[in-house]
Amino acid sequence: MTDVARLAGVSHQTVSRVINGHPNVTEATRTRVNQAITQLGYRPNTAARALVTGSNRTIGIVGTGHALHGPVSTLYSVERAARQAGYSVLVGVPTSLDEDAINACVRRLQKQGVDGVVVIAPLRTDNGDIAGLAGDLPLVAVEGSPAGELAVVSVDQVAGARAATSHLLELGHREVWHVAGPLGWYEAADRVSGWRMAHEDRGIDPPPILNGDWTAKSGCAAGTVLAQIAGVTAVFAGNDSMALGVLRALDAAGRSVPRDVSVVGFDDVPDAEFYSPPLTTIRQEFGEVGIRSVEILLAQIESGTRSTRRFSIAPRLVTRASTGAPPD
Repeated sequence: MTDVARLAGVSHQTVSRVINGHPNVTEATRTRVNQAITQLGYRPNTAARALVTGSNRTIGIVGTGHALHGPVSTLYSVERAARQAGYSVLVGVPTSLDEDAINACVRRLQKQGVDGVVVIAPLRTDNGDIAGLAGDLPLVAVEGSPAGELAVVSVDQVAGARAATSHLLELGHREVWHVAGPLGWYEAADRVSGWRMAHEDRGIDPPPILNGDWTAKSGCAAGTVLAQIAGVTAVFAGNDSMALGVLRALDAAGRSVPRDVSVVGFDDVPDAEFYSPPLTTIRQEFGEVGIRSVEILLAQIESGTRSTRRFSIAPRLVTRASTGAPPD
């Protein structure tokens, strides 16, 4: 840092202000210091900074280990938000998604000096509460339990499923069949609740649920069953991958979408608009999930106290060519 100051013709303290983003530096001075930093290849000594500040400026993320669109998109969005806030990230993946394995993963990250942890926790644990993890370490759960004394950031899955189902009922379909995600996932359970509520709002008894496992293969198996049931004109799949499987099964059975059967998914994966036909679905704003998770975590880090703040993000219905009025 002294070498940078000498080359830029400024004080050591001014270089420190530039590196730490302090506002009381003129733009000309900031430019000169940054040019010196580039020319000398200077990199801050993170170990020394940690000793001085008591912070490593590092956030831990506990992932799920599932290569699914939702968890992967959430992890990426949290990493990006942390980076934009000037924090680096360490990612840990537990050996399983029970409480002991998640707790062990959090403690491993804590030993590596993280300032706080974001836990991507879409599955129910045995007692439904991960608030006891790692003592007083700042922590935020994404799609975590609605119970417990911890901060949670989540997409309103109930509202999303309700919107998807209502869209189909408002088009004139008498009922909407649901291909649900696997048992034990908060998102799957909440989407079932929203689907059921949309029927109850209109005094309709919902049909039986078919269960999948988030994969296109399970959606295709469910779609094969649905294609053989007379009177099925609308299907809400618990995610876009299962919706893709439903589309494939209906096509194989000679059922046209949306002429014979309308299909809605959930997630709005990047390929959804290129399905055949383009898929009507519910978009989750993963970018905002990351921003809010990091925002709430940094507030805990700065205050030194755990938070119980809850932040719910509204999803959005994206209408495409896979839905229409029921056949006459």
